[in-house]
Amino acid sequence: MEKEKSTRKFKGLELYDRQVEKDYFLLPFRFHRLTPEKEIIVNEVGDYLILPNGTFEKIVKRQIFKDSDEELYGDLLSNFFISEEKVSPLIDVLATRYRTKKSFLDDFTSLHIFVVSLRCEHTCHYCQVSRVTQDKGKYDMSIEHINKGIDLMMRSPNSHVTMEFQGGEALLAFENIVYAVERTKELAKVFNKKVTYVICTNLAVITEEILLYCKENDILISSSLDGPAFIHNENRKRPGRNSYELAIKGIELSRSILGKSRVSALMTTTNLSLEHPKEIVDEYYRLGFKSIFLRPISPYGFAVKNERKNKYETEKFIAFYKTALHHIIDYNLKGEFFSEDYASIILKKILTPFPVGYVDLNSPAGAINNVIVFNYEGSVYATDESRMLAEMNDFSFKLGHLDTHSYEDIFYGERAAWIAEASTNENLPGCSECAFQSYCGADPVHNLSTQGDISGYRPTSSFCQKNMEIIRYLIELMESDKRIRTVFESWIQ
Repeated sequence: MEKEKSTRKFKGLELYDRQVEKDYFLLPFRFHRLTPEKEIIVNEVGDYLILPNGTFEKIVKRQIFKDSDEELYGDLLSNFFISEEKVSPLIDVLATRYRTKKSFLDDFTSLHIFVVSLRCEHTCHYCQVSRVTQDKGKYDMSIEHINKGIDLMMRSPNSHVTMEFQGGEALLAFENIVYAVERTKELAKVFNKKVTYVICTNLAVITEEILLYCKENDILISSSLDGPAFIHNENRKRPGRNSYELAIKGIELSRSILGKSRVSALMTTTNLSLEHPKEIVDEYYRLGFKSIFLRPISPYGFAVKNERKNKYETEKFIAFYKTALHHIIDYNLKGEFFSEDYASIILKKILTPFPVGYVDLNSPAGAINNVIVFNYEGSVYATDESRMLAEMNDFSFKLGHLDTHSYEDIFYGERAAWIAEASTNENLPGCSECAFQSYCGADPVHNLSTQGDISGYRPTSSFCQKNMEIIRYLIELMESDKRIRTVFESWIQ
């Protein structure tokens, strides 16, 4: 018999439809080697099964049998990995769950960031926004641009919007914040919107008068705390080397007037931080915070100019993260509630059917559809990181200007469509076939900054490397110790 010649042409449908003779049909799912002994399979809505290595191959080859592999067969069937019919009778259930996962898209843009001033009295060596120290007229947002930004915010289809004031140090332009809040309060009644207000501040210049206004208008305070004094003062320098002391004083004053739940803090991981994961966690716990967000340094602004203090390999951050995470888990196992925010976001995606609002772990990413940024001089950017990239003279993610572009130009223009295409991990090479796709997201700004390409290249992506290992590790911890799974479940309730 003559041997069939090899060809690159597409084969006929009959070649791929041979499974009709088998007991089950495959539904879309992906797999990943979890440990040397275990592998994980994940379907389109994030349901997963942990299996012995080699099981995935047997599933695909249809070597799992209803009679002899009853328990596994039932798990595969009930969790939408296989179907006994070509079209699953529960396909509508699966579709509903998929829509729920993507429901963060329903209301469109919620977070509107107003950069009210670029001025700052700190000189943090990892600053992402290339702050300035003088010239109030040039580097503060004008009333005209505040008005135009508010007008665009009121056009958002979302009935609940967040107005976040950033800097520089936003409180150096507090009079502009007051103006923006008062105008927004009036317009919110007209447009029937609920508005949440947030001020991002290092707390160095906060006063009782400012906090009383915040209390009267239900404004949240978001501050920065990198850990104990020797870390915070080294990372966040200012005249007098008292950044930590002022931050602690500001946190205490803010809590006394606003209440504990109205004051939050974020840390940034520098090379110095990498050496002290437990001390940083302990500091947050000692101060009465109920959670900590372990964040790597962002590759923007001054952060990329001081490589000695700010540049480190992703493996070092992952090691730091794991040590800190275990220390946090230990607090919980001793009966104290204390969570890690990044893990909580990922765990919500793994363990619940609900979406998350975190920009970097959404697909499409939250650029534009979740967040928009109005810069101090009127430029409009897709994300906070986008305007940081612009400080490095890369305006790829600039959507327009408040003086010259309409709502439609900014939110639905060609630039917005270009960004959206690279923000969807379902169609990105390396992401489309990844088992952790439904737990992860896409970050085109990070891709362009670190790899020079908006779509990025997964094998060398630090974003991918970090997320894949953290996701894998969280699942491994849950599967290896039921007590840890219980702790994790408490974080997402």
